[in-house]
Amino acid sequence: MIQYFKNIKGVTTAIDKADDETWVNILPPLKHEEFAEVSQNLEIPVEFLQDSLDIDERPRYELEDNVKLIVIKTPTENNSFNESDAFYITIPICIILTHNQIVTVNSFENGAIKKFLNTFPDRQTDKKNMMVVKIFEKITQTYMEYLKEINHRRNILEKKLYASNRNEELLDLMRIQKSLVYFVTALRSNEMLLMKLSRTNFLSLNEEEREELEDVIVDTSQALEMANIYTNILSATLDAFASIISNNQNSVLKRLTSITIILQFPVLIASIYGMNVPIPFQHQPHAFYIPIIMALVVSVIMGVYFMNKKLF
Repeated sequence: MIQYFKNIKGVTTAIDKADDETWVNILPPLKHEEFAEVSQNLEIPVEFLQDSLDIDERPRYELEDNVKLIVIKTPTENNSFNESDAFYITIPICIILTHNQIVTVNSFENGAIKKFLNTFPDRQTDKKNMMVVKIFEKITQTYMEYLKEINHRRNILEKKLYASNRNEELLDLMRIQKSLVYFVTALRSNEMLLMKLSRTNFLSLNEEEREELEDVIVDTSQALEMANIYTNILSATLDAFASIISNNQNSVLKRLTSITIILQFPVLIASIYGMNVPIPFQHQPHAFYIPIIMALVVSVIMGVYFMNKKLF
């Protein structure tokens, strides 16, 4: 699916085909025929368009035949049916600057581009560099929103774990940890990319645009710091719960061992009185009750002993 937008008399309008000073937004489902058409019509290397199909593509920038390519990672919800996968993953988005157009290629549903579309009527498609910087800004804002949502979900799962040590909550915490790993890796790469863009002035930004880019770099650093903090908190939480579970297991095993030892004495007494040999008190009228009383007395004594030793 291909969308074309152009600012006409101060109003951003959807048009039918690419023109000068046009934003071309390519959305899934992606077709190779559309890539070939866009590549031919806009004189873009087809490899630039196909880079977004590789989910492991690293953030970078490249220049070929006066066409600029920027690949940056954006967050998105994971729609995988595998219950062990992360809640959120990161995907690449390709931003391509030609002589007269700006092209964005999304291989998945992209929350950052949706937010950019919502504010797009305020944009001017002839200011390509500022549009690129604003896309960076929306991407960083999306990271922060997802990080806050992750932290809120983590707090809820921790409260549930305090009440019951179920495996479901632990598995969800592991899925959150996987999401944070994706975020930390992507944000670190994005930060390096943005700093290189600022240092080399790859986009030929003016003073206002450079200030906007510097603000985005600061926000990206803040998002990276948030992701690192949440990762450390979650790791410490999982370690603490692992220790709690181990301590609880040790306490249960200690109680079971104590009970087993206490029960060994009645079993021993019953075994002795069950032998086919002469035994004390065997001719007494209450011979049956004597070993029972002895077993109960010994069990009570051992129970009191273990309670005093705090083994229960």
